[in-house]
Amino acid sequence: MPVNFVVYQPDNTLKKGYLNIFREIFNEIRWNKYLTYQLFRRDFFAAYKQSFVGVFWAFIMPLFSIGTFVLLNRSGVFDIGDVKMPYPLFALLGLSIWQIFSSGVTSGANALANAGSMLTRINFSKKALILASLGKPTIILLFQLVITGVFMAFYRVAPSPSAAFLPFVLIPLFLFVLALCFILSLFNTFAKDVGNGLQVVMTFLMFLTPVLYSRPQIGLLGTITKFNPMYYFVSAGRDIVISGTISEWNGYLIACAASFVLFTLCIMFFHLTETRVTERI
Repeated sequence: MPVNFVVYQPDNTLKKGYLNIFREIFNEIRWNKYLTYQLFRRDFFAAYKQSFVGVFWAFIMPLFSIGTFVLLNRSGVFDIGDVKMPYPLFALLGLSIWQIFSSGVTSGANALANAGSMLTRINFSKKALILASLGKPTIILLFQLVITGVFMAFYRVAPSPSAAFLPFVLIPLFLFVLALCFILSLFNTFAKDVGNGLQVVMTFLMFLTPVLYSRPQIGLLGTITKFNPMYYFVSAGRDIVISGTISEWNGYLIACAASFVLFTLCIMFFHLTETRVTERI
């Protein structure tokens, strides 16, 4: 009588090869697209539930920020530099692009930790949580671009025909944000300090990035800006809308390449470790 043996081996997905790993990642994202959409809807409507203003907070907050910096500039406390366009338009475009980074990273880093018991009770791809977290910043970007259109009409500034390519210009930014979300969400399951401190870090980074002021040419801040990928993403998005040409092509291309490499590494690392996430929740 033949004897059947069952051999258990450690879970080593790398044995499948990198090509098969990326195929698995693509298939998981495709199979879970409906779940991703439902998670996005849940998070988006929950954010504005029981709020009198609702989604109009997406319009109100950037206007308050712009008004504050206009006041600081006119009072001589803060110098925004030569922005070569009406300042409210300059600041609004910068804030619209910046919020993809700040809101996306903050919500994505907390996606796994906030899911709680859902991770332990339901077997599904955890990537859906990360991808869904980027939905809200994307919708807010669309709302804020509507305000930008109103400002451009008010100041009689015609958008460049190349503004239609803005979504393509911002694709590397989305990859950069997703990469950080994948890696930070894992760290946040080990130490909650990651999620708690992100809001403070994002505010600090915004002041280090020429979002609401022109790029410094000298000094420590000017040196930091040279190595800040977010500056090139914000600058490229603003340039393509107003002038139709990207003024910082070299820096933008380097930032794009770095984002693609970082995204590839982070999503693969997340894929290899997400099965163990429930042990840490």
